[in-house]
Amino acid sequence: MQKEADSKPSAAGVDGIAEISRALDLVLASLEDSKAEEIVTIDLLGKSTLGDYMVIASGRSNRHVNAISEHLITALKDGGFGFPRVEGQASADWVLIDAGDIIVHVFRPEVREFYNIEKMWQTPDLEDDTVH
Repeated sequence: MQKEADSKPSAAGVDGIAEISRALDLVLASLEDSKAEEIVTIDLLGKSTLGDYMVIASGRSNRHVNAISEHLITALKDGGFGFPRVEGQASADWVLIDAGDIIVHVFRPEVREFYNIEKMWQTPDLEDDTVH
């Protein structure tokens, strides 16, 4: 018999379309509250198995990027979405927050411009009959 605590829906606690939608709303609200800039949401459904959504935002400085990230991590924990995996918080140039089905990138503007990951992920969907 499996204990109730052992049966978690996913690493970040996100399961089902309604929960993913609730998590995305929470992420976007947290970024807005933290005054993140140029927030972009990219739908990854059918494009990647990394997650269902990628959210990209900018902070004005290292301190702002770190504050945005801390606020979002706390919001995810308080919202019942578990403990997201976080990379890059020490330098706060580019912080990646993996909340399971939602991946959040928070950049300083110069770093965001350099990597330009929106361009890579916002490619148009190709039709099945497209000739290459």
